[in-house]
Amino acid sequence: MFSSSAFRKLSLMAPKRQHFLHSAETSLLGAAAKNPRTLTTTAADSDQNPMKEAFSKYASYLNDLNDKRERVVKASRDITMNSKKAIFQVHRISKHNKEEVLDKAEKDLAAVMDRYMSRLVQELHGTDFWKLRRAYSPGVQEYVEAATFCNFCKTGALLHLDEINASLQTLSDPSIEPLQINLLDYLLGLADLTGELMRLAIGRISDGELEFAQKICSFVREIYRELTLVSPKMDDSSDMKSKMDTMLQSVMKIENACLSVHVRGSEYGSENTSFCLLGVPEIE
Repeated sequence: MFSSSAFRKLSLMAPKRQHFLHSAETSLLGAAAKNPRTLTTTAADSDQNPMKEAFSKYASYLNDLNDKRERVVKASRDITMNSKKAIFQVHRISKHNKEEVLDKAEKDLAAVMDRYMSRLVQELHGTDFWKLRRAYSPGVQEYVEAATFCNFCKTGALLHLDEINASLQTLSDPSIEPLQINLLDYLLGLADLTGELMRLAIGRISDGELEFAQKICSFVREIYRELTLVSPKMDDSSDMKSKMDTMLQSVMKIENACLSVHVRGSEYGSENTSFCLLGVPEIE
């Protein structure tokens, strides 16, 4: 059925296929034999590799720093939550229970200092102040807001940064550099303070304490004036720029409330209606 030429073609193709398979097997065996020589290293060489030792130290340092960051964030949240409790306590103040409310607020702030700020102080030392600033900054700002709020209601004056930092020195070991609240966090806390003072002023006006409300208004305007001189130089702080707008709104709300009392002073039964708007001289 098949011609002689067909058998000849089949006989010529068979050896070529065997030769191809043989060459493929030899090439694969040769590659498998060469790969181990390029990839294998001895255990002694890997243990003494300086690159591996260096990156092991880097990994250990980063893991420790991340663990510390988590602890600092937790402490900052606790400071924020308990500082807000002290602020809420101060808002309960009235002319009948001023001393009682402020004493309770001071005890709350002392508890924040002893329980939570002390944890933060123990975690932060050396360069960690700046490496982890974004982790603990919200809690510090809230504490500054609560401390300055309580101090103003008690003394009518501003609590300075040096006074706050002095109270932190007692929480740390004298041999270790103590935690110091930086100026930026202090100013951001003062910006938040004006919002709480605005709420307090509105509440005092509704209770008829007009002199206290006007005192708050003058105090908030003074803070705003001073910060308007500082904020243009704080190019790296976008938080301050947004808080300056909120602070201006707080000033305007207090002024509008006090102006209503000034215009309709007879309705509130007060003869003291001395008041001027922000930047406007008093009318004699």
